[in-house]
Amino acid sequence: MTNATATDKHPGELADVPGWFPPLDQTLFTWFLDRQKKAGIKGDLLELGVYMGKSAILLGHHLQDGEQFTVCDLFEGDAPDEANKAESSKSYASLTQQAFERNYLSFHDSLPTVITGPSSLVDEKVAPDSCRFIHIDASHLYEHVYGDIGAAHDILLPEGVVVLDDFRSEHTPGVAVAAWEAVLNRGLRPICLSTQKLYATWGDPEPLQEELLEMLRQRSDVGLSLQEAAGHRLIRTRSRGMKPPPFPPSRHYVEPVATPAPAPQVAESRAAHPAGPAPSRARRLAKDLLPPVITRAVRRARAKRS
Repeated sequence: MTNATATDKHPGELADVPGWFPPLDQTLFTWFLDRQKKAGIKGDLLELGVYMGKSAILLGHHLQDGEQFTVCDLFEGDAPDEANKAESSKSYASLTQQAFERNYLSFHDSLPTVITGPSSLVDEKVAPDSCRFIHIDASHLYEHVYGDIGAAHDILLPEGVVVLDDFRSEHTPGVAVAAWEAVLNRGLRPICLSTQKLYATWGDPEPLQEELLEMLRQRSDVGLSLQEAAGHRLIRTRSRGMKPPPFPPSRHYVEPVATPAPAPQVAESRAAHPAGPAPSRARRLAKDLLPPVITRAVRRARAKRS
């Protein structure tokens, strides 16, 4: 994870929004959401922890008619405990609800439903078995992630997909413990792993994995490997210079002004300089025939007259 600097400017493109959302994960989000649409899977979307809205903006682009999108974040609110307060002060001091809403509305006509507060409020606000896609990127503390996974289990549809951020980062061991504990003891079944996120379901992952492998094997910009662990097939993916998928620009996008190309350098030649009048044939003959002594005398006489 690298630092993402907040900005007060309206973003012109998704890349202008601060946040940690690599091209590989943008590609995987897009693939899962598009596949759900093609398969006729309907359901709401949910994101826990939005930061400046980068992944939320992409999620909102995939809303279908009649679906709801809910986001939850502390923003400037009080954390539920001292550990969470310390984490928020260290990593998210620049986060404000105003900044999130400004960025989101640059790309969309209306805001999602916003829950301002800890993610523990979500299971009170979002109905069970209502969501097809959930992104968990809130607190990194074990107790909170454990609760977020439990809430996601109740809220997610049987064929839905849940994504856990920072499941393997060295500075977020609580997420790793909660994530793999859910795999081993709480019925969560991995679909694939990116460098940053774990994609999983409580349904059958095999059909998703087969289709995903078919797509990934056609790309040269993704590193791909398969492993087995504790009875689970793990698809590991990593970027090989991947570019983010196409995404519509914001309403504030300004087309870059093309810089005019410098004029080509033309080598000077004799033709570029007009030549003086050619000497007459008689003068050329006189110059060739007169002895050098006479020629020098003629030049001196001319110089005296002038």
